[in-house]
Amino acid sequence: MNTLDSKQIGLNTDLYWKPEAVKIADGTEQSLKQEDFFALLTEQLANQDPTKPVNNDQLVAQMTSFTMADGISQLNTKFGDFAASMTSSQALQASSLIGQNVLVTGNIGHMSEPGQGVTGVIINEETSQDTKIAIQNSQGEVVRTMNIGTLAAGNVQFNWDGTDQDGNPLPAGDYAIQVQGDVLGEPTSLPTAINRHVDSVSLTGAGQGVILNLDGDVSIKLDDVIQIGN
Repeated sequence: MNTLDSKQIGLNTDLYWKPEAVKIADGTEQSLKQEDFFALLTEQLANQDPTKPVNNDQLVAQMTSFTMADGISQLNTKFGDFAASMTSSQALQASSLIGQNVLVTGNIGHMSEPGQGVTGVIINEETSQDTKIAIQNSQGEVVRTMNIGTLAAGNVQFNWDGTDQDGNPLPAGDYAIQVQGDVLGEPTSLPTAINRHVDSVSLTGAGQGVILNLDGDVSIKLDDVIQIGN
């Protein structure tokens, strides 16, 4: 007995009823939607005790509770989309910082080239006397000392030209800026902020936002930037 193939007799298999594909579970079927709530509410009304029917206050309270829960869920979704949009906007703005200098709190400066120098700001809340700036290399050795005398209160800019005490250019690398002064008669260490060069920008997850990658293999958050440009 010969078996006839549908292709041999000219039948179009696309016209046959095809079985529905099994839907892959993605977790959405485990959440209740508005239509599910109304289906449950209908069942509740249909099967309620005739001697103790649900009063209007209970019905309104249930509908209000579901409406609030549904609204909060939608609000969370919208806030998530808004946060993603803000991150993209921040990344676009941060990309314009590549190649510029940013002022960040700290005392470590970096020279990419010999004798490049380091600039920054001394953060002085009170007037200081006999103020000195000591430059230390990565081994902790003082390679340059600068006497700047009396320093007025406020943010005062400083500039080190990248040379040692004899005027010789120092090699590239990290250098610590230590500022000491007499404040109200007491020897005091004064905090500083250093200008660093932005090499690149990175996007991170887990709500960390935009990361600036600085010269000298240092990374900071965009929120840590005090000032853009020298």
